[in-house]
Amino acid sequence: MQVYAEYALLENFCMDFTLLYVVKAITKNGCSRARLVFAAVLGACFAVIYPLLGIKNAIIGVAVKFISGAAMCAIGGKFSRFSGFLKFTALFMASTFLVGGALIALFSLTGVEYGSGEGYLISSVPVGIPLFAALAIGIAIKSAAAKFMSRHCLNLVKCTVTVGDRVAECGGFYDSGNKVRYRGMPVSVAPREFAQKLTDIDGIKSCVEIHTVSGKAKLPVFRADRVEIDDGRSRHTAVGVLIGVSPQHITRLVLSPDLAEVN
Repeated sequence: MQVYAEYALLENFCMDFTLLYVVKAITKNGCSRARLVFAAVLGACFAVIYPLLGIKNAIIGVAVKFISGAAMCAIGGKFSRFSGFLKFTALFMASTFLVGGALIALFSLTGVEYGSGEGYLISSVPVGIPLFAALAIGIAIKSAAAKFMSRHCLNLVKCTVTVGDRVAECGGFYDSGNKVRYRGMPVSVAPREFAQKLTDIDGIKSCVEIHTVSGKAKLPVFRADRVEIDDGRSRHTAVGVLIGVSPQHITRLVLSPDLAEVN
């Protein structure tokens, strides 16, 4: 089967971007879509160039592919810790192997012609392209829904947090599912980048253990002198609010529902 470079580039880009975006969503990585696009473009170029390297040794070939995949993750993801990079890379590699194996099994069962083993997996029936199209539609719907919610949802508020002489603003919302407590007191959860504007996170000694989809995690907890909450209709201030630093990427302050009762 003759494989055209242009088709291989497009197919591999679509597949790489789709897998990278799925891993980004699973790990809640804060990387931008532009970084994922750049990483996927480099990955697609490598897949087309790889056969020209003439690597015959299977072990060396696997090592080179692994390094290229890790490089894609390093370029596409955003990491503050090496463990985050390892987790992102491991999930990307696992999803690549799972999807590749599933496609080979499907092609074999259905009799679809495909070529593999040259740095890419490409078939007479495009797979990556429709997957990418479905993902693009999903992203567009999610973005539109987020904009609608930000304009019309009454749960969304503007928060001004004060700790000593430090003041920072952040969007927030009341989450009825936020049951986090520290010594019986409700804890609101803040984005790490936002919390860094208010306190030295590494110097926090108080922590509370929570359960997430990926297991247990510890949230550093600090006390804000006051939190001013503005819902667009009224404004009230809560004092002595406990705030936990999220171990995952979030963009808004997740307020304890108890704060909604403060007048």
